[in-house]
Amino acid sequence: MVRSRILLADDHLLVMEGLRKLLESEHDLVGTVEDGITLVNMAFELDPDIILLDISMPMLNGIEAARKIKKKLPACKLIFITMHGDSTYVIEAFRAGASGYLLKRSAASELSQAIQAVLNGQQYLSPLVTKDVLNPLLETSHNIPSKMGTLTTRQREVLQLVAEGRSAKEIATILTISVKTVEFHKAQIMDQVGLHTTADLTKYAVSHGIVSS
Repeated sequence: MVRSRILLADDHLLVMEGLRKLLESEHDLVGTVEDGITLVNMAFELDPDIILLDISMPMLNGIEAARKIKKKLPACKLIFITMHGDSTYVIEAFRAGASGYLLKRSAASELSQAIQAVLNGQQYLSPLVTKDVLNPLLETSHNIPSKMGTLTTRQREVLQLVAEGRSAKEIATILTISVKTVEFHKAQIMDQVGLHTTADLTKYAVSHGIVSS
């Protein structure tokens, strides 16, 4: 039996260890990461069959990381394992290229089902999610606007780092851009979403699921 190569991404070590124990007997765990930027870099380096990832992660959230990964590695299967059960998160995850979506309170047996489903070319949505949001998801996923509106990928990256309390210099280092470019993006974001302070941007990022509260 061919063992799938799986990359794990979660910033909670207890969750990571729990997933490791569930998976290591049947799959090859090629790596573990705790933030979204490292996830993207490791995914490009390792080219795993499956990535298990959370939505809320430091530096780059799982939705944005998924978009980057799927653009370069379209065959890689992405399964979100998250605490977010709201339909807007589910829709954004599948828009970003997800093949599966589980809640952290899902039964352990669901993980195996999800992995098998996505390896067979199917999508998997946890029954815990389905009960509350499947109908709205099916009815509106192609009609509702994206939560982040017209913000560019770079603007969303800057917004997350601003909301995490990082300075312009820190953001510039993380994204390998100049401080002036960071400030330009920040000003553009404020203009586009109609906000005027860093505190307002932080609230906006939290309300739109870019960072955890």
